[in-house]
Amino acid sequence: MSRFFPALFLAVAALPAFAADEVAQLLKQADAFRLPAESVRVETQVELYRNDALDKERLYTVYVKPGRRSLVLMKSPSEIGQKVLMLADQFWLLMPESQRPLRITASQKLLGEASTGDIASMTWSEDYAGSVKGETDCPPPPAALPELAAPAKPRRCLHLDLAQARNGVTYARVELYLDKANKQPVKADLYVGSGKRAKEAWYVATLVNGQPQIMTMLLLDDIQVNRRTVIRYRAITPKAAPDEFFNPAALVRNSLSGW
Repeated sequence: MSRFFPALFLAVAALPAFAADEVAQLLKQADAFRLPAESVRVETQVELYRNDALDKERLYTVYVKPGRRSLVLMKSPSEIGQKVLMLADQFWLLMPESQRPLRITASQKLLGEASTGDIASMTWSEDYAGSVKGETDCPPPPAALPELAAPAKPRRCLHLDLAQARNGVTYARVELYLDKANKQPVKADLYVGSGKRAKEAWYVATLVNGQPQIMTMLLLDDIQVNRRTVIRYRAITPKAAPDEFFNPAALVRNSLSGW
């Protein structure tokens, strides 16, 4: 036993130390797999499955701009005309029959485990800071889920422990696993302010123009294990929405028909 502790110390000491700016750079690299340009239009489909059967689905068009600005346009018949606006730490819900924006939070549920923050925000580097806990085997995906397949060969991951760096974010803490080789997001454990894990997220990449890009996010609930929420990014294209779309007062007077 006496020889175990020096060996353990050497193993821990051998782990590379990451400065705060290096962790920030890791997050920017991870963000690039989800947000390939500063201003984009994202066609998003959210599916709720119960016992492996599709229960509900919703369609959203999301415009993302620098400065933590996002506009979510609801496209499903039951929600048509509704909008969610994110400006830095603030969220508003705009209803077609009302001239008054309603303040909501990033954790407001849209469908299943998908919240407004999950749909509106696609970055970590602006919202979180933390440390690299170490290097580990990448977590194996849950079995028997059609959206997830075991990798062809084992991968090594960097395990990041992140805490919110600003108000208004969806989760107080995130444990994020990045593929060590290319910093592609693999999995995240998502925690609320009480310290309880709310859900886990899995990220699935697809080749787009020859480059891997996250096109599916799978959300699993710790309590309701018989259901899963799948967020599919059907298309992510560079496009900058006009700045006036990100003004709550102006937005209530604009239906954004055609957008």
